[in-house]
Amino acid sequence: MSACSQAPMASAPEKAPEKTTEAPAGQAASQAPPPAAKPSGRRAPSFALPDSRLQSHDILDARGHWLLLDFMKTDCPHCKELSKKLEGIKSKYGDKVDVWSIVIAPPENQNTVAAYINETKSTSAFLFDQGQVAVAYFRATPQNPTFDTPHLFVIDPNGYIAREWNQSGVESAEFSSILDQVLNQK
Repeated sequence: MSACSQAPMASAPEKAPEKTTEAPAGQAASQAPPPAAKPSGRRAPSFALPDSRLQSHDILDARGHWLLLDFMKTDCPHCKELSKKLEGIKSKYGDKVDVWSIVIAPPENQNTVAAYINETKSTSAFLFDQGQVAVAYFRATPQNPTFDTPHLFVIDPNGYIAREWNQSGVESAEFSSILDQVLNQK
């Protein structure tokens, strides 16, 4: 099954011709990041977004514990599977970990999110982004305005991106054990 594609930019201009770079023999010039990219050390972009109950969630309030940011779509089957895994992580780690699911509105809205929560029994906060947060996290440009869902960013207690996974990464056999290693760091 392929990943669900999403465009964080509301009306992305037509794609400009891409600059190509030489790639090693046997590899495409442009390929997805590895399933479990190495820690970036990049400070997590700051934001405050409303949830499905119109309560604001500010990333700065999450400092001091781990934050799992799940960029997802309510009609994505891969996202539903990740939501189940994230519920297990929340149960295992309790207050040490927060999970926030971010959807792009539009097309997502309170009705699509409510139906998703009802179906998946998710207890995560579902935050509505109009594209600005996704652009910052994915470093989207007019030439590269899309990303695949689900996409999980792990933010450490100091506010830095400790790890990220794309759709193939969250479905890999190693995902849970690597995430446990990351969350058990001091």
